[in-house]
Amino acid sequence: MTSNTDDLDVRVVGGGVIGLTSAIALAEDGHRVRVLSRDAADGTTSAVAGGLCWPYRIQPYERAVAWAVRSFQVLTDLARRPEETGARMVMGTMTATTGGGGAAADAGDGVEDGLAAWYAAVPGLRRARAEELPEGSASGWRARTPLVDMPAHLRYLERRLTAAGGVIERAEVASLEEAGASADVVVNCSGLGARELVPDPGVHPVQGQLVVVENPGIEEWYVSADSGATDTTYLLPQPYGLVVGGTARENAWSTEPDPAVAEAIVARAARRFPELTRARVLAHKVGLRPARPAVRLAVERLSGGVPCVHNYGHGGGGVTVAWGCADEVLRMAREVQEGRGPAHR
Repeated sequence: MTSNTDDLDVRVVGGGVIGLTSAIALAEDGHRVRVLSRDAADGTTSAVAGGLCWPYRIQPYERAVAWAVRSFQVLTDLARRPEETGARMVMGTMTATTGGGGAAADAGDGVEDGLAAWYAAVPGLRRARAEELPEGSASGWRARTPLVDMPAHLRYLERRLTAAGGVIERAEVASLEEAGASADVVVNCSGLGARELVPDPGVHPVQGQLVVVENPGIEEWYVSADSGATDTTYLLPQPYGLVVGGTARENAWSTEPDPAVAEAIVARAARRFPELTRARVLAHKVGLRPARPAVRLAVERLSGGVPCVHNYGHGGGGVTVAWGCADEVLRMAREVQEGRGPAHR
């Protein structure tokens, strides 16, 4: 998007991947941006994310796919500088354990709630051959996609925002009205915090637990995640180790790893990749995906009259849709600036 010289004073609430990408889009467009975040980026849910660019547990799919395609393009470009950005292009397999359903269903046979457009947009994506599928997989797709080392990527995003003139402030935000007291626009990227901050009772956690092990030589990513499953199986080779997952437990708030769950996660993966039985465990992690029946990406005016662009409820798809959503945030901020933004959406 082209630069805009008539700048806005913007407060972005939330310093995870959604908040940082939104802030970058605004700052690089010439606006004065301050990110308010209780936690450092490496303390947010984003830092725990596996980092695979693929729509997962996010609605509505039609919009999410469009946002994901945009993010795919940006991350593919960033993958040319992996050491700087944390993004790499990695080959992998998306499978389903049941024919005709799940995340890897046939794009021509009722792919999951509108994901057909995503399958059509990924360059080089193809049906996996039988010999490319681990035992127990009914079908699958092969694709080369961005895989993001999230701690490294979040550090890159913070540097990029600072280079664009943005400021990051560690602050506990008591209300959106407080955040907007001295701003032209507030951008609410508070994730799970939106449940209380908005307040929005539709926001709830989907707990994800994973195990990081010493990589025994697995170079490709692998995911088996049937639609709505509580237990999933995925392996994501990262520079710091092999990420093995995982779980998706609705309304579970604990961030403490459960040893029995961790053991089950590794055992599930080892049934398809036996070399994992001897892999040394490096770390246990738990993150709370900020889920909602549908992403809220819309404008409303706060009680004090300041416009607020809401951008939250991305579930398990934050890194996958972040850049597409950031474009939408910038567009909405421009509409507000030009007097075309609605008073309430």
